[in-house]
Amino acid sequence: MTLPKHIAIIMDGNGRWAQLKRRPRTFGHIKGTRVAKKIITDCSRRGIKNLTLYAFSTENWFRPQAEVSLLMQILRRYLKRETENLVKENIRFSVIGDMSRIPADVAEAIGKSVEATAQCTGLNLVFALSYGSRQEITEAVRDIAARVAAGEINPEDIDESVINSALSTYPTPDPDLIIRTSGEQRLSNFLLWQAAYSEFYFTDVLWPNFTECHLEEALNAFSMRQRRFGKVTANDNVEKLSN
Repeated sequence: MTLPKHIAIIMDGNGRWAQLKRRPRTFGHIKGTRVAKKIITDCSRRGIKNLTLYAFSTENWFRPQAEVSLLMQILRRYLKRETENLVKENIRFSVIGDMSRIPADVAEAIGKSVEATAQCTGLNLVFALSYGSRQEITEAVRDIAARVAAGEINPEDIDESVINSALSTYPTPDPDLIIRTSGEQRLSNFLLWQAAYSEFYFTDVLWPNFTECHLEEALNAFSMRQRRFGKVTANDNVEKLSN
């Protein structure tokens, strides 16, 4: 099986899963965190090099304050509890997104986990937290514009590599495979630039029900796809234009 070097997952469906069980939405978020732990470990043991999880978007700040506060505390407790296990599994942890909006105690837990796992050389685990791709691109444009104004680069020197290096995901490679659970089929402001040639896998499974077997199905589907990146392979039948 050909494994993707980078998997990105939109973990969707926690709230609906809880509602189906007549439980509060927060119950779904707690269960979703446990699923995330299993998938992180499974990706690590499969030899996946990079895994990005869409943990909390910039739009999620508009949810009810009680739900947002609980999500932040779930994250804080997860990091305090799991950092030792991340080190044990040789998983390097980092975060992308607007950290200025993150509560101080959560930011402190994030910083400790990043520092504790900095020397790990296995899976590169990235949480997209308080993240929005449009905002990321906007910040990249501002950074490049400032560099042009300062005379560091010329406008004609701006190419894809310059833009890539200004994004918060740099130097993580673009995702080969993006998985979204719960049946929704959109990116929801996630890795818009980076997803230019990603393969997509949508499943109706709600995130709290997502298992290692479902990940296996996604990987099998990915391995069967022929990735051309806009090119034509030697085996493709190309219709010739007649004179």
